Amino acid sequence: MVDQPLTGLGVAITRPSDQAKRLSRMIVEAGGQPHAFPLIEIAPLADYSTFDAQLNELDKYDWTIFISSNAVQNGIPRMLNLVGKPPATLRHAAIGPVTATELTSLGIAPVLTPQGRYDSESLLALPEMQQVKGKRFLIFRGVGGRELLAESLRSRGATVDFAECYRRINPQTSAEPLAQLWQQQQLDAVVVTSSEAMRHLLAMTNNAQQPWIRDVTLCVNHARIAELPLDLGLHVRIAEAPGDDAMLQCLNTVALLKQQRH
Repeated sequence: MVDQPLTGLGVAITRPSDQAKRLSRMIVEAGGQPHAFPLIEIAPLADYSTFDAQLNELDKYDWTIFISSNAVQNGIPRMLNLVGKPPATLRHAAIGPVTATELTSLGIAPVLTPQGRYDSESLLALPEMQQVKGKRFLIFRGVGGRELLAESLRSRGATVDFAECYRRINPQTSAEPLAQLWQQQQLDAVVVTSSEAMRHLLAMTNNAQQPWIRDVTLCVNHARIAELPLDLGLHVRIAEAPGDDAMLQCLNTVALLKQQRH
């Protein structure tokens, strides 16, 4: 008999639809019921003229930094089409191993990544990011986002520009579908893997005042994403690592606790 530790567990996944497919499949294989509820979708820019101009000036930079897989998927194919391979003198860094693997698969290597924790703070702690006075960095990201990386590098004497190559939109107008799933006893956990998605979720539940969100467990993949919901007294579990496998382990714990309660 196939082990199905998530039997009877309803899980909403708030990731962009195309990024939720593997985890959804793993949840089904483990006996759970995934519910797609993307709180972020990735959309192209209305105008790429600024981004294209930056690609044409790659040779003036010392480093590129890629914030996410989305930055790779929306930036590198366009770069390869427009200007070809980046200059050999250009060095590359990524926030985490998934992003680094995507870069490598598209011929961008080697890629510097932090070990253990995967965030701006960990990248900034690396030896290569210390003596950067006079260096020029180009950070590939979506429109908006955290400023910590750029601010810290600038404080160390670097010049930093943002290469914004996509935008994020919230496709949902209401959290009512999740409330209904909960009322039907089909929702036990919600997977949230970005601070932006968490902000959308809390805003759509009257700052977490709706009964259902105070009952379910929020499964996140970074302590920073957990800060707001923990402050609001919600049930939060933090996966031990990024990626779908660690998130599945996090959901296994939720399922185990549910079984113990019953």
